Amino acid sequence: MTEAAATDRIRALDAYMDASDPAPGRSTGPVVIVSDSLPERNGVGAYYWDLLGLLDDAGCEASILCPSAKRPTLLRFPLPGDSTQRIWIPSVFRFRRVMRQVRPHSVIVATPGPYGLLGAWWAKRLGAKLIVGFHTHFSGVTDLYHNRFLRAFSRFYFNIADKILFRYADLVLANSEAMVQLAGRLGARKVGVMGTLLPSDSLREPAVPLAGALRRIVFAGRLAPEKRVQSVIDAAHELPDIRFTIAGDGPLKESVESQAAGIPNLEYLGWISRERLLAELDRADMLVLNSVVESFGTVALEAMARERLALVSGTCGIVEWPDLVDNLYQIHDNESLAAAIRRIAALPPDERSAVAKRARTAALRLNRGSLLHWLDVIHSTEDRSIAQN
Repeated sequence: MTEAAATDRIRALDAYMDASDPAPGRSTGPVVIVSDSLPERNGVGAYYWDLLGLLDDAGCEASILCPSAKRPTLLRFPLPGDSTQRIWIPSVFRFRRVMRQVRPHSVIVATPGPYGLLGAWWAKRLGAKLIVGFHTHFSGVTDLYHNRFLRAFSRFYFNIADKILFRYADLVLANSEAMVQLAGRLGARKVGVMGTLLPSDSLREPAVPLAGALRRIVFAGRLAPEKRVQSVIDAAHELPDIRFTIAGDGPLKESVESQAAGIPNLEYLGWISRERLLAELDRADMLVLNSVVESFGTVALEAMARERLALVSGTCGIVEWPDLVDNLYQIHDNESLAAAIRRIAALPPDERSAVAKRARTAALRLNRGSLLHWLDVIHSTEDRSIAQN
């Protein structure tokens, strides 16, 4: 990102922060969010569940169409390359009933799966504004898996699905500059940058003060190749005086579980709820996210909001946000995760504490600006995004 672009983004975010009327209660019509993810099961599902609650608090008439564990369906299939997640086939009749009853002014499509494609079709049929969230380049992520057939099939499907959504979208919102550029190459006509939201529980006061020594580290996310979770296990081996916790589910679960059983200072929790995640963040001193590819890294923002240190790889989209990057730590090129942890542990405790306090302020600031931006996008005929292509 150029210095000018970074400056423009900060100024635009400041404008949203200072707006006297951020538009709560000024709704042009109902909003329907459509997602292929179970609520709070993964990053995308959590993002839109948080957005739903925040829009409701702001006076918007918002609802969500997504799979539900309480409403099981016979039509579901394992996600290629990750049998712990499912592709859900929506009920066409339920979609029709909801869309005809609500008649939304805006439809927000979160994912390029069957739910998302059907949501886009209904948006066009009803003449609703179609906003597409571009959080993950799924065809790129599947390149990391070994099964050649599944890799080729997944790449073909997601490329086609993304292009269909981007062709008909009135606006595509991505959460990093790299994703903005990719959306443009895939055919998006109008692209903007969206900020990341926080769960309401992470905003509660007060945050637990950061302890002096760096003694507990947590990783939370999909246990998949792109997350480089093995580097967390290796760091636990190398740093026996630090307590490590891994939370999540995914194709590498069995490997993580078996290795954790033999490492005294490593605890594996499996998949945990958002409430439990926040409790684990409060217990920890630092969160690590050493991903090969990460469009943003929402869990790092959640850690910052709880006044915790965040250590991320340079490929995480969160480092593209100027107000955030100065308040987190990055793993250097050719530096192991263990070496990065040692580097940060050697810093004076007061310095780490100051970074954690600034991190919370920056995270809460971004959260408010992101909500105001979403309200502006929904209520405005023309988008005024935080940063645009």
